[in-house]
Amino acid sequence: MTEKERMLSGKLYQVDAALRKEDMRKWKLTQQINHSTDPEEVKALFRELLGSIGEDFWIQPDFYCDYGSHIHIGKHFYANYGCVMLDGGGITIGDHVFLAPRVSIYTAAHPIDAGVRNSELEYCKPVKIGSSVWIGGNTVINPGVTIGDNVVIGSGSVVTRDIPSGVIAVGNPCQVLREITVEDKAYWEGLAGEYAREMGPESRG
Repeated sequence: MTEKERMLSGKLYQVDAALRKEDMRKWKLTQQINHSTDPEEVKALFRELLGSIGEDFWIQPDFYCDYGSHIHIGKHFYANYGCVMLDGGGITIGDHVFLAPRVSIYTAAHPIDAGVRNSELEYCKPVKIGSSVWIGGNTVINPGVTIGDNVVIGSGSVVTRDIPSGVIAVGNPCQVLREITVEDKAYWEGLAGEYAREMGPESRG
């Protein structure tokens, strides 16, 4: 197996010349992204950088990642300032996902044993995020975590284990606070209806 194949399969690996080449590609593209003032250029550069991304997206510079090519994102995605995605193990994100400022998603990890760690061996575990998810600012998502659909993660959370669908979760370590209920749906749909009535038909775009 190559070092990249070992990395993607979750085995111990070392960064070799081939991975450094991918890293340099990332540096070039993220530097262009983070210094551009042309939104269309930024979107085109993200499509070149990332493994895939759906329609109707915006990622607010500055943005940082390990490689970019192992990030796969669905449609209608938004990430605010300072997003970090360490994607060596692969990051998969569904549709209608919103990230607040300074959300960090980590797939990279290092051995607990100092001797092995000092030899520069490392490993990765993939992160998966479902659809219709909102993640609050300064949240950290750790390697190997899966987050379900229709989830709200409170700001400042450190997500160390899987989060099921249909819940609000918060804290360090992040834990389920409660389920998202039909009462929540009715309340927010009521406010959305009020907005539509006050602002007129054009408010729905």
